[in-house]
Amino acid sequence: MTLLSVNDLNISFSTHDGNVKAVNGISFSLNSSEALGIVGESGSGKSQLVLGIMGLLAQNGKTSGSVKFNDNELIGLNQQQLNKIRGDKISMIFQDPMTSLNPYLKISTQMTEVLMFHKNMSQQEAKQESIKMLDLVKIPDAKNRIDMYPHEFSGGMRQRVMIAMSLLCKPDLLIADEPTTALDVTVQAQIVALLRDLKKDLGTAIIIITHDLGVVAGICDNVMVMYAGRTMEYGSVEHIFYQPQHPYTQGLLKSIPKLNDESYGDLPTIPGNPPSLLNLPSGCAFHERCQYATEKCGKTPPPLVAINQKTKKACYKEFLA
Repeated sequence: MTLLSVNDLNISFSTHDGNVKAVNGISFSLNSSEALGIVGESGSGKSQLVLGIMGLLAQNGKTSGSVKFNDNELIGLNQQQLNKIRGDKISMIFQDPMTSLNPYLKISTQMTEVLMFHKNMSQQEAKQESIKMLDLVKIPDAKNRIDMYPHEFSGGMRQRVMIAMSLLCKPDLLIADEPTTALDVTVQAQIVALLRDLKKDLGTAIIIITHDLGVVAGICDNVMVMYAGRTMEYGSVEHIFYQPQHPYTQGLLKSIPKLNDESYGDLPTIPGNPPSLLNLPSGCAFHERCQYATEKCGKTPPPLVAINQKTKKACYKEFLA
């Protein structure tokens, strides 16, 4: 069953310097119990894409296209209508748990208000349910620690609190924006295992934004590679990792250190820098950095087309399977 359907979504921001085109014609769908990883360099539009879906754009943001959640159109809903969905049916884990949690309020206060608003629970009922959720995400001694302040938790524990808050209402869709950023490798592995278990046990659909392709491999079913606000490639995790079809995807994968590589040379890099979203180049947005670019690439943007049952790509170059 299709839970989320995004069709030709465009997001732009009016600034003093001009119109910033952050997301350009993105389309994808997500089923229940599926996990989609969205990867790409900083500034590729990943976070703005999900903020647009949630209706959390800055005041100067403008959205066009369609975002349907359970067949209900989200684009055009007012804040009151969106608030009934956000936190209840769709939840989001923001990038930095320290700045996402209110430092002046106890964890109990921040968690119980979610259930009191969306589920009409009493404060006592909401607190008991919050303790259960902290136990679920493996917060030690949750019964006592729920009355602590955010600064009394480690970075990994704060991230677990954020995950617990996002799951209080048992949402159908969980969006995680860089959930393992600034965490050590051991804690990262624990967070990945936790998200994987939640997907399996609760049937929650997940969209995860990350620079870490290892996180994608550990959780996701499908991957969308973004560049300059556009989809460069879309496919299953196995196909993206083992048979990447777009030069940009290939460049990202080559830049990952490999433990079995004994050459000890410099890591391959993608030359150049991402284009300015104020003035996107004509044709393919990646053509100025692509070793395979032709004259056609600089004139006409390649459409996102299916190259087999598992993968779509926006590139004129043919690669062997």
